Amino acid sequence: MILTGRQIEAAIDAAEIVIRPFDPSRMNPNSYNYTLGRHLKFAEGVLDARREVIWHSVTIGHEGYVLVPGRLYLASTAEVIGSDTYVTSLIGRSSLGRLGLFVQVTADLGHQGAVHCWTLELAVVQPLRVVTGMPLGQVSFWRTAGSVTTYSGMYGQTSAPTPFWPPSLA
Repeated sequence: MILTGRQIEAAIDAAEIVIRPFDPSRMNPNSYNYTLGRHLKFAEGVLDARREVIWHSVTIGHEGYVLVPGRLYLASTAEVIGSDTYVTSLIGRSSLGRLGLFVQVTADLGHQGAVHCWTLELAVVQPLRVVTGMPLGQVSFWRTAGSVTTYSGMYGQTSAPTPFWPPSLA
């Protein structure tokens, strides 16, 4: 079952959900609008799933950064997001989808216990300028059924934002 916006706010107040920093104006009826962090990574040429990828890092400047078609970008949320109680699901925003930006097409489901800045997959169908701090997508929170095994990997509960994958970006 998906949490409503009011349930998300109540869960934040009860320390069951972490969204840091939190801005109440970005709350939706059943999700919260997360924003784009300051860094992007991309690779050029043919990617080979059997070999390590060489990633190029970019810091988004004040003027923004133009994403180009035919290239996969990795970015991160500006917010630390997660929960030990609920499952996160991060998706794009329809307003940006109408501009040809695809966010989290293949990996939208998070694990209970993972609390960090989330890695985002970005792809565009035409050139598009993005700016740090722009609302990029929505995160929703879901209740689970059955016994829970919380995530205990490298992106678990942290007191500071965890750099997104690949770790060499930070």
